[in-house]
Amino acid sequence: MPKSSIESIKSWAEEDRPREKMLLKGRASLSDAELIAIILGSGSRDESAVALAKRVLSTVDHNLHELGKLSLTDLMQFKGIGEAKAISIAAALEIGRRRSITAPQTKPIITSSQDAYDLIKSTISDMAHEEMWVILLNQGNKVIKKVKMSSGGSTSTIVDIKMIFKVVIEAQAQNIILVHNHPSGSLSPSRADKEITAKIKEAAKYLDLNLMDHIIVADTGYYSFVDEGIL
Repeated sequence: MPKSSIESIKSWAEEDRPREKMLLKGRASLSDAELIAIILGSGSRDESAVALAKRVLSTVDHNLHELGKLSLTDLMQFKGIGEAKAISIAAALEIGRRRSITAPQTKPIITSSQDAYDLIKSTISDMAHEEMWVILLNQGNKVIKKVKMSSGGSTSTIVDIKMIFKVVIEAQAQNIILVHNHPSGSLSPSRADKEITAKIKEAAKYLDLNLMDHIIVADTGYYSFVDEGIL
């Protein structure tokens, strides 16, 4: 008996499955049909999700703009697409439409300790416990994001250097600014503050990363290791 030309996604090689392919190769590697297959979640007994997606796309000449014009009723005319799948497709296309008309968010550029302080002060200046944050920047010092690394008591917090660099590498950051608060209001760095800064600076060198500053924040202002000539 000849092998059926219709196979479920689960029977494919792992790297050929849409979800696994996205994990292994990134979302840009997926075809339109594979992306829609992920939205569909499953096909039917006679057709894989990818095959169903290809069949739908073929009716609009593989044009996503035209696909977006189809109503829920239109989508539900395809065998294998019920109300839930039709809604999922329509919702995904609507998100794409809204994204296309939304202006990209402007990311701030850090050029001084004051810039870094202004970015983070509202987050941690009034806290009754210590927290350590890291500001991640690209090569041009544009902020990628800020991430909380630890939360502790009123006088200290434990910092895991390995976790800091895991976050930095995953974000593909080039420059780093450490920030932590002193609930006591003191802006003087402790011995532990100086030691952890030295360790992170040294570790950054081996990864071709740059520790730009370490800033201590209190309700009275801030302290910059760079401005004070410590870093």
